[in-house]
Amino acid sequence: MIRVLVVHNGGLIRSALVALLRSESAFEVSSGSGRTGFRAVHGRTPDVYVADIDCLDSLGRVCGKSVGRGDLARDPALLVLAGARKPGALRKAFDAGALGYINKDGEPQRLVEGIHRVARGERFIDESLAFDFLQAAEMPLTPRELSVLAQAAEGASIEEIARSLHLSKGTIRNYLAAAIRKVGGRNRLDAVRISQGAGWL
Repeated sequence: MIRVLVVHNGGLIRSALVALLRSESAFEVSSGSGRTGFRAVHGRTPDVYVADIDCLDSLGRVCGKSVGRGDLARDPALLVLAGARKPGALRKAFDAGALGYINKDGEPQRLVEGIHRVARGERFIDESLAFDFLQAAEMPLTPRELSVLAQAAEGASIEEIARSLHLSKGTIRNYLAAAIRKVGGRNRLDAVRISQGAGWL
């Protein structure tokens, strides 16, 4: 029996995923959302996290470390649900230690197969995400620089980004300056434009 913990902030989608996976006799399925979503249920650590890619920041705050690349006797494997044309998000998932990557628009059976594979410690990448992975490998930004630039792209101020990421305003300015330099931008807006054009944001 593979213990699966589904983490998704959308209640309707989370419920649908749980229903799908519970139809498989090989899975024992529980679920959660947000920061609490990655905590063990009833004191039992799952074998596999199935997490929406937008929930990975919560994973880092809760676990304080990567999962998916450690000893599978102790650490759960991480399988993320990702959208196509989001290489920046894939890079963040890879750096978080994800073993599996499933296209959100793919067939349900691919998710079932992916869970079995990562539970055995194998890497599983949906072939429809292959091109995005190539782009992710070429991305010059670190996950933190990408997070800061992504919030800046949404119009957040230095102070708002600092509060969101629990960092000082000076640190946020340093991350933005590094991101602008790495992508060859003239300023913050130019760096956002270049990163969006490359598919990193």
